[in-house]
Amino acid sequence: MPDTPLIDIADLGYRIDGRAILDGVSLTASERRIGIVGRNGSGKSTLGRAICGLIPVTGRVRIAGIDVARDRRGALGAVGLLFQNPEHQIIFPTVAEELDFGLGQMGWPKPDRARAVADMLARFGRDDWADRATQDLSHGQKQLVCLMAILLMAPRLIVLDEPFAGLDIPTAMQLSRVLDRLDCALVQISHAPADLRGYDRVVWLERGRVAEDGAPDRVLAAYETRMRALGAGDAA
Repeated sequence: MPDTPLIDIADLGYRIDGRAILDGVSLTASERRIGIVGRNGSGKSTLGRAICGLIPVTGRVRIAGIDVARDRRGALGAVGLLFQNPEHQIIFPTVAEELDFGLGQMGWPKPDRARAVADMLARFGRDDWADRATQDLSHGQKQLVCLMAILLMAPRLIVLDEPFAGLDIPTAMQLSRVLDRLDCALVQISHAPADLRGYDRVVWLERGRVAEDGAPDRVLAAYETRMRALGAGDAA
């Protein structure tokens, strides 16, 4: 019996006010590092949310065999989403409460959650953050808290939605090192080809459809050629 693919998407569709944001997207993948590239409005972030089961779509989305739209508790252990803006992700006043929340949703007993939160903070050398107010953290620190919250749930896959947007160079470099060390699979969404070089596979989305899918060198070259052609014209 063949192994269950990590990502199993078939004929995925999503519409807003009758307009197709995603239109017939299909993808089967098990690579460790997958990039999704496309310009603004191509459907990249929408696809990321669909992979995490956060929006109502047509078609099929299974992550590690879990139907993420129907099995919400199972989805928490299968896939996590790191938003572009941590302000859209953090909902609790202190770091410890933020880290505790997902484990509570998964049904962990409170003592086990407390130990896991403490261990995660220690892993990143942030033992003193437990009682810190999330609103007082910098953008990069908030992004790290969001990542720690996801890692606590030990997902098979993490979706990164433009994770370096708004970060200064040192903070972006630090986050990049953290991501490089993760054992789980990553799907990174970006409009910048440089972010995805060295990945195992790249999917190019254009107007809600898959324009190219395959080896990064080939797909990113085709994407850059198209973007330069659009930039040279008067209308994009």
